[in-house]
Amino acid sequence: MADTKTNVVGSPTWVDLSSKDPAAARDYYGKLFGWETEVQADPQYGGYGMARIAGKDVAGIGGLQDPNAPSAWMVYIGTDDAEAVAKKVEAAGGKVVAPPFDVGDAGRMAVFQDPAGAHIAVWQPKDMAGAGVMFEPGSYAWAELNARGVEKAKPFYTTVFGWGEKVSPMGEGVPPYTEFQQGGKSIAGAMEMVAMVPAEVPSHWMIYFGVDDVDQAAQKATGLGGRELAAPQDFPGGRFAILMDPQGAAFGILKMQR
Repeated sequence: MADTKTNVVGSPTWVDLSSKDPAAARDYYGKLFGWETEVQADPQYGGYGMARIAGKDVAGIGGLQDPNAPSAWMVYIGTDDAEAVAKKVEAAGGKVVAPPFDVGDAGRMAVFQDPAGAHIAVWQPKDMAGAGVMFEPGSYAWAELNARGVEKAKPFYTTVFGWGEKVSPMGEGVPPYTEFQQGGKSIAGAMEMVAMVPAEVPSHWMIYFGVDDVDQAAQKATGLGGRELAAPQDFPGGRFAILMDPQGAAFGILKMQR
């Protein structure tokens, strides 16, 4: 497996789910991806569960902080100074939703909103560096910004995280695709939200998990009570599908060409 030993500053380092029914979500993703989730016994963590594959941390599953908020996945970008990032966010036209705060002895985090309205978080590690495995079946594979007004959001990420861009045309009638890059390596994607997406869906970051077979995994996901939002389909780098879990959180599955 692609082990991740240290927190990588400026790159996705962790993902977690805030769910209206975390127990049901733990069961769903456990059956779908083979995760075994251990709920933190310490009450300061609010019942947060650490999902693992072969003993390695892959994601977190917890309850909603705001009971009126929808179930949703969040991506965390690694940092060594959450306070400095918060200052950059405000200077770049973003919003600090949750100022930097300690998460026990695990680390320090903050939540922001970019100028297009999408939420994103940062993780400054202490005892918990981030995901123990990535880019393997059942673990984080990609994060993609789906924005209403992506062009006003992209400069924000350049200012806050120092990301570069690689823009590729996607054909007639399809918005171009941006790959955010760090050190010449693509680390996340961004695109204008397509017109078919309902107007009530806000700008958001979509989290993709790796699978061995997209079609089989999509069928399994719906069989477990999930919903298909975008059927399995090919793209230049592989094959993907977009799904919704039974609690309403959207996520993607992905098989990259090797």
